[in-house]
Amino acid sequence: MPANLTPEYKAAEAAYRGARDAKERLECLREMLRTIPKHKGTDHLQADIKSRIKQLTDELAAPKKGGARTGPATVIRPEGAAQIALIGPANAGKSTLHAKLTGSNAHCGPYPFTTQFPQPGMLAYEDIHFQLVDLPPVAREHPVPWLANALQPADAALLVVDLNDPTCVDQIRAVHDILLEKRVTLTTAWTLLSGDDASTDPFAIKLPTLMVASKIDEIPLWQQELQVFRELSGLRYHTIAVSAITGEGLEDIAPWLFTQLAIVRVYTKTPGRAADTGRPFTVRGGQTVHDVAVLVHKEIAQSLKYARLWRGQECNGLQVGRDHAVADGDIIELHV
Repeated sequence: MPANLTPEYKAAEAAYRGARDAKERLECLREMLRTIPKHKGTDHLQADIKSRIKQLTDELAAPKKGGARTGPATVIRPEGAAQIALIGPANAGKSTLHAKLTGSNAHCGPYPFTTQFPQPGMLAYEDIHFQLVDLPPVAREHPVPWLANALQPADAALLVVDLNDPTCVDQIRAVHDILLEKRVTLTTAWTLLSGDDASTDPFAIKLPTLMVASKIDEIPLWQQELQVFRELSGLRYHTIAVSAITGEGLEDIAPWLFTQLAIVRVYTKTPGRAADTGRPFTVRGGQTVHDVAVLVHKEIAQSLKYARLWRGQECNGLQVGRDHAVADGDIIELHV
């Protein structure tokens, strides 16, 4: 039986996909449940929405119980230009890589399942940061029931593989199988999906993925090992080979993420003053003056009339509308 979803429901679903924290997602879920057509064709989807409303309600209520958190967070609120999840099997080198890239105090050990809960850290690139979240290993022997929830706010993934492990192909296949069971797909495509492409399952998660071949200092002929891995696994992710010990390849990760995620840095100024070039606001390619205004303040975005734009030699205080697309390095002055 066709679902015949209404425009109101589709708008709520799109808002859910764009929500950046648990409270906002909960509001969107409630709106989805309110607007979804009530008939047999949507019974399964209604049950799924109700289940996720309960999960998020419990998650939001738990930290307030007794005035303190009941345990470590399993979902990390996004910060920086993008949230990147570190995914991989046990002992692939995720935590060591995370510590090296972010300077975090993540516990690393030569034994499996060292990481038990999400560990955030910030990877600096020029004047912005990427938030890297180290996650527990994805393995049958160590199920993580909240893994899909933890991946919900992620913009992309680093799939970490140890080519020196003779079982690495089987391990990575298991990672993909487990994620698919949780409706999470790792993809080679770094372009944003349209709403129509993703609408068949509102709770499916598709993460653009960069594969990171770790510990290459232990593999004299890592290029050949990588080629064999590709042939046996059939995977075609773009790959950066690194060593957390020597530092080789580490400097390539941040600029690659910056380019593939189409990060756009926008600087703001107030009338009569110099631009604040210390902390840019970050959006994605194709986003607009209005999108930047939302990041500055929602009330400013609501009352925004126009902006003045400085862009290299081509624009010097040019008046532009709220729907004007911004480019990396733009300076804008918002007028309400």
